[in-house]
Amino acid sequence: MPNATVPKTTTIPAVRARRAGAWRLLARRPLFWVAAAVLGVIVAFALAPAPFAGIFGNGDPRACDLADSSKTSAPGHPFGFDLQGCDIWAGAVYGAQSSLAVGLLATAISLTLAIVLGALAGMGGRVVDWTVSRVTEVFLGFPFLLAAIVVLNTLGVRNVLTVSVVLGVFGWPMMARLMRGSVRSVAKADYVLAARTMGLGTGRIVARYVLPNAVQPVLLLATLTVGAVIVAESTLTYLGIGLSSPAISWGLQIAAGSRVFQTSPHVLVLPSVMLALTVLTIVAIGEELRSVFDPRERR
Repeated sequence: MPNATVPKTTTIPAVRARRAGAWRLLARRPLFWVAAAVLGVIVAFALAPAPFAGIFGNGDPRACDLADSSKTSAPGHPFGFDLQGCDIWAGAVYGAQSSLAVGLLATAISLTLAIVLGALAGMGGRVVDWTVSRVTEVFLGFPFLLAAIVVLNTLGVRNVLTVSVVLGVFGWPMMARLMRGSVRSVAKADYVLAARTMGLGTGRIVARYVLPNAVQPVLLLATLTVGAVIVAESTLTYLGIGLSSPAISWGLQIAAGSRVFQTSPHVLVLPSVMLALTVLTIVAIGEELRSVFDPRERR
């Protein structure tokens, strides 16, 4: 195919140039770096909570003393204690581990299902496309939280793994639809048609040309989904359906704090701030990524 007949916007070098330009644009956005720095600190809490929890007090969230129940503060414990006399700061730091683990694991499950099913629907022909589309519509017919509540109520154990699997299984349909549309769009690009003309097999074309260029919008949506899953886990835990003791999470802290909010509002403040800050930073990062990688959103 002569170069003159190939639209520049659909050639592989043009795609790579657009991506490089997007990364350069992202590097000049202060909001992205501020949000990334805040999220980095929270991730550090999750990866190595002990040193950070030990900044105040002994750093053990399970070292509780009923004599300190609901105290607003004490030497070495500036954020006070909860109803059981546990240090609120230590619980909030360790809570990052469970909350982020659920958000990342559930999103990874949803993303994997979405990529596989979306690629099958986009490249598998009319019958496969119809089948995957009908399955997607069935899952979309179930309200996300309601479906999770029904399934989690039937499980005897509700830990990070089980909650993540349930949220991941019900969280893939929108990403799968986006993946399907992206795959179908990329499959019409000139470099994919050229690969077919060269006699490359479908599997090689999908792995080498289609997926790497079609997955970008789905990854951007997945970034926003992490924040939504963390909120969903906290909501389910608050309702008594998500994580349960002996797990430590922001949802459990918020649920406990809400019961004594009128008499001890400080119990609710720190885990709520940590949850809101985490979700806001993830959403900010996702929006910044979307604004620079989606040409329609650039400003």
